[in-house]
Amino acid sequence: MEKFSELIRIRRSMRKFTEQELSQDEVVALLRAALMAPSSKGTHAWEFVVVDDKELLAGLSQCKDKGAELIAGAPLAVVVLADPAVSDVWVEDASVATTLMLLQAEDLGLGACWVQMRNRSMADGKPAEEMVRALLHIPDRLRVLSVVAVGHKGMERKPFNEDRLLWEKVHINTFDAPAE
Repeated sequence: MEKFSELIRIRRSMRKFTEQELSQDEVVALLRAALMAPSSKGTHAWEFVVVDDKELLAGLSQCKDKGAELIAGAPLAVVVLADPAVSDVWVEDASVATTLMLLQAEDLGLGACWVQMRNRSMADGKPAEEMVRALLHIPDRLRVLSVVAVGHKGMERKPFNEDRLLWEKVHINTFDAPAE
């Protein structure tokens, strides 16, 4: 990608993937991007579990009531974790790492989708994190933020329509909103 502005314009969440596996170089590039993510005070509270086992991907796709089904169709998922004891802003740091993976995937011509786990529930009301933790043997000290499903694009998505930018949400110097 030659320009970052073009990268963010064309990056869209991808919920369908081909069956083609990712190359080792592609996986390394995704993880390198995440590991380069800035973190508060250089704490690097995040950790990642790379999943390419079809049974585990199918299990992850059932970890919340809605919105995780696409994981089963992805050849790869990266589970983004962080340790709250290492950083009080673990959510922000892990979110930045997740975002960099999404952008790296697009730059590689791959599709990806962030699947939120933190504060989400399974159909029975249990926290989604519990199922992810049990399925992947994640230690209790770590929290599960998200799962990034990644693969070769299995559908076409139009670039972001800049006519939909919400410029009214931008305030200069002060928040001068109409009185309510």
